[in-house]
Amino acid sequence: MDPLAGIRVFDLTHALAGPYCTMLLGDLGADVIKIEAPGEGDHSRAWGPPFVDGESAYFLSVNRNKRSVALDLKSEAGRRAAVLLAAACDVLVENLRPGTAARLGLGYEDLKLLHPGLVYCSISGFGQDRPSLAGYDQIVQGTAGLMSLTGLPDGPPIKLGVPIGDIAAGMFGANAVCARLYARERTGEGAFIDVALQDSVMALLTYQGGRYFATGEAPAREGNQHPTIAPYGTYATADGFLNVAVGSDAQFETFCAALGVPGLAADPRFRTNRDRQRRRQDLNAELETALRRRGTADWQAVLEQAGVPAGPILDLAEVFADPGVQARGVEVSVEHPTAGRWRMVGAPWRIDGQRFHVRRPPPRLGEHTAEVLAEVAGLPDAQIRELLGD
Repeated sequence: MDPLAGIRVFDLTHALAGPYCTMLLGDLGADVIKIEAPGEGDHSRAWGPPFVDGESAYFLSVNRNKRSVALDLKSEAGRRAAVLLAAACDVLVENLRPGTAARLGLGYEDLKLLHPGLVYCSISGFGQDRPSLAGYDQIVQGTAGLMSLTGLPDGPPIKLGVPIGDIAAGMFGANAVCARLYARERTGEGAFIDVALQDSVMALLTYQGGRYFATGEAPAREGNQHPTIAPYGTYATADGFLNVAVGSDAQFETFCAALGVPGLAADPRFRTNRDRQRRRQDLNAELETALRRRGTADWQAVLEQAGVPAGPILDLAEVFADPGVQARGVEVSVEHPTAGRWRMVGAPWRIDGQRFHVRRPPPRLGEHTAEVLAEVAGLPDAQIRELLGD
C-alpha cells in the first residue's frame, strides 16, 4: 500500500519547487489535485523546447500522479469552488508570491477556520516575511553561497547543472508535510509550514558551513577536488577522466599499490590525509602521471577489484543505458494521451522491496475538472457546467 494513500493534496503550485514537492507526495500515494488557470495552466506548460506533440518536457517531468482542475481564481465562482476543494483536502501546497494566496481567500488563516486539521505548506524564495524578493533558483544559488563554492579556483562562479534550490525546497517541503501529517494523527491539528529556497540551499552547505564556522574564513572554489580529503577528485586518464574517492590512510596505501606506485604511500609528503592536503598539488601531479598510463575503463576495473571507490563521468545517455541503473528501475514510463509513451526519472525509494510506480501520467490542462468538482467539492452538475462555461 502507498504510504500516503487516502491523503488528498490541494496543489496551488507552478514552475518547479512546488510541483516537485507535490509530485513527491503523489509518488507516495497522495491524491494530488493541481489547480491551474484556464487556457494557460502551470507556467511550465509553455517552457521549451523540447516539446513532445505539443507537451512541454519540463512540465511532464515534475507533474505525474496528479489530477488537473482548471479554475479561474479571478472570478468569485472560481474562488468559491477552490475554497470548497481546499477545505476537503488534508494538505495545501502553494508557491505563489507571498501574500497572493491570502488575497485569493486561500490563505492559511482563512482556511484553518474551515479546516483546523489542514497542513498548509508555503514555498517561496526567501520566506513569507520577505515578499518583495523574487525566488528564482539561480538567484538563490548565488545568494545562498552555493555559486561561490562551485567552479574552478581561477574561474567564474558556476551554478549547478540542475536547479538544486527548487529541488531542495520541494524535498524539504514534502518532508515537513509528511512529518506534520504524522503529528496530526496524535493531535488532530494542522500547521503552517514555511519553506524558503534560500534556507533550503543553505541547509545543504553542511561541512562547508562547518568549515566557515570553524575558521571564520569563507571556503573558496575547489573545482573537482574535495576541500578536506585527498586524493578525492577528478583525474585525467589515457582516454578520459575518472573520479576517485580515497577516504582513509589505509585506503591510500591500497590505491597506490593498485596504481603500481606503492612508494607514494610511504612518501613523507603523503603519509596522512593532513599531509596529502598540504601537498595536494604535488600529489595530484604524481597520480595523474600514473593514471594517464591506462584508460578509464581499465582503471575502473582495477580499482573496483582493489576496493577503492572510483567511477567514470557519464552523460545522461550513458547513465540511462547503464545495466545497474536499469536494474534499479530508476527510469519509469507511462502512457500519456498526447505525448505517447513518456519516460521519466522515478522516485528513488523502494518500500518493502516494492519499486515506485506511476499511477497517473502528467495531466492535460483541466483534464479532471468536472470529475474533481463533483467527487471532492460535491458540486451539482449544473454548477459545474456553469463554472466550465458549458
